[in-house]
Amino acid sequence: MQPAPPPPSALGNYRLLSPTAAVRVSPLCFGAMSTGDAWEFMGTQTKENSFKILDAFYDAGGNFIDTANIYQNEQSETWLGEWMAKRQNRSQMVIATKFTSSYRSDWKKEPIHVNFAGNSAKSLHESVAASLKKLQTDYIDLLYMHWWDHTCSIPELMQSLDHLVKSGKVLYLGVSDTPAWVVTKANQYARDYGLRQFSVYQGLYNAAKRDAEREILPMLQNEGMAFAPWGALGAGKFKTKEQIEAMEKEGDKGRMFGELIKGK
Repeated sequence: MQPAPPPPSALGNYRLLSPTAAVRVSPLCFGAMSTGDAWEFMGTQTKENSFKILDAFYDAGGNFIDTANIYQNEQSETWLGEWMAKRQNRSQMVIATKFTSSYRSDWKKEPIHVNFAGNSAKSLHESVAASLKKLQTDYIDLLYMHWWDHTCSIPELMQSLDHLVKSGKVLYLGVSDTPAWVVTKANQYARDYGLRQFSVYQGLYNAAKRDAEREILPMLQNEGMAFAPWGALGAGKFKTKEQIEAMEKEGDKGRMFGELIKGK
């Protein structure tokens, strides 16, 4: 039996997503918040450049991509769906997306938006249905709750999420930017009632912003969950003085929330 060929890069050294999610993913996740040209304040890319970047990531062995229902006013999910259809590689990719945010807030034709945000069963149902259509797929590998909505009970949330898992529309569950006590309580509820629990936590963490070390990281170790940090490079703000001056000279302001991520 011949050994497997070496990967094209370190991105091909796949690892388990988490102790409770046995899917194999690349060690770096491609963040697709800038895949689109609608959010100048968050950084944008043309569709042509976005596809080139995605091609480079995929050709180097990358298979793990993170997006959300709201990113770039829905362009991120839409363009990812178009790219996967073009490359015919959906089954090779591990796609993470998120619900909770009011992704339809700019749809002027719909005057009532009250149930297009939050973590209610209806908001979840509407968001996932739209994400599946935009991504041109019939399942989501990893679905994150984008942020904690205190008006939605843990039983409603976990039962609604588990329904999606049992229906085959979602494979694994994640949670983002949520207090440690909520995650622990939600996972315990899921275990008590035989439901799918959260396997991954996504939160802000970098050299200048280390709040997660207080409660989040110890909680994840206790829960057997993986950690997917966002803002790991300070939204592009961790640069030399020369690099910053060059950006300013070109009129590039970078992402608007960079100062927050740096901890200032």
